[in-house]
Amino acid sequence: MPFPSRRLMLTGLAAMPGAAKANVTLPAGWPERPLRIILPAAGGAGTADTLARILAQEMDKRLPQRTLVDNRPGANGNVGATAAARSAPDGHTILFTWAGTMATSPALYRDLAFNPQRDFEPVILLGNVPNILVVNNSLGIRDLAAFTAYVRANPGRLSYGSSGNGSSMHLAGELYRQATGTEMVHIPYAGIQQGFTDLFTGRIQVMFNLVTGAAPQVRAGQVTPIAVLSDQRSAVLPDVPTMAELGMPGMEFGSWFCLMLPKGTPAPIVQALNALVNEILAEPESRARFTAQGLDIIGGPPARLTTLLDAEIRRHAELVRVSGTRLE
Repeated sequence: MPFPSRRLMLTGLAAMPGAAKANVTLPAGWPERPLRIILPAAGGAGTADTLARILAQEMDKRLPQRTLVDNRPGANGNVGATAAARSAPDGHTILFTWAGTMATSPALYRDLAFNPQRDFEPVILLGNVPNILVVNNSLGIRDLAAFTAYVRANPGRLSYGSSGNGSSMHLAGELYRQATGTEMVHIPYAGIQQGFTDLFTGRIQVMFNLVTGAAPQVRAGQVTPIAVLSDQRSAVLPDVPTMAELGMPGMEFGSWFCLMLPKGTPAPIVQALNALVNEILAEPESRARFTAQGLDIIGGPPARLTTLLDAEIRRHAELVRVSGTRLE
């Protein structure tokens, strides 16, 4: 489903001044010890790790207890999500997760140890980092119409790289392929930097990548940007048009990020954490820290995340089915 328009995000929220204490009423006894954010990714690099650490720092400013990031990488985020699902539902363990683990994994893996809808309490949809379509400079193509015409005229001759089967980049390519009726060869990479190296040299010609990951190469002139897969332009690369602007509405695909709590966490804690994070997302200084990392902020009530998750599980299942990809 299309993401909520950024014009509707954080409806009803006022920008909060920076403060050392939250303007949110916390449930009695919570938190009584440090909070742990389980992040199903390696530490030290990547969009998810950066965003999670910004959030933890901002929560630290507003809560009486520390907020710690616990990196649990493995199996496309499934290791960390499983650990979070099995944690005590007392509000002290939070899962920071994203589209790939919550929406793609149920279709990609035959025996998933957790169920995104059954095992978690949705807290908040933080935002979305969109993908961007970039091409090798030697193609000499600089707009979407010319690119689509070229792919149609050369079925199966172009290759696009991604960070792996079932990744956001892979499924963005599948979405484009389905929407245009074109054929390209998918090349998954264990490390996306090797994918960029091959893109620079022409071994592959196309890549769909998160806008934050592609921005340095675009700014350096190493690749040609074609379009951002979002409803509005990205603040990271504001000169690059969107697919909708170029005549392809509905081509919105990226990696959305959210917070979940183990199933059975008391509702007052869910609501308090939702209100706290909405406050962080609305405060100008912290908001700027997130947007600098390419996050299109969304926020809102837990129900917004529930609605998106239901729709995205169906959407990703269809993309995975058409791609023919399955992992054990």
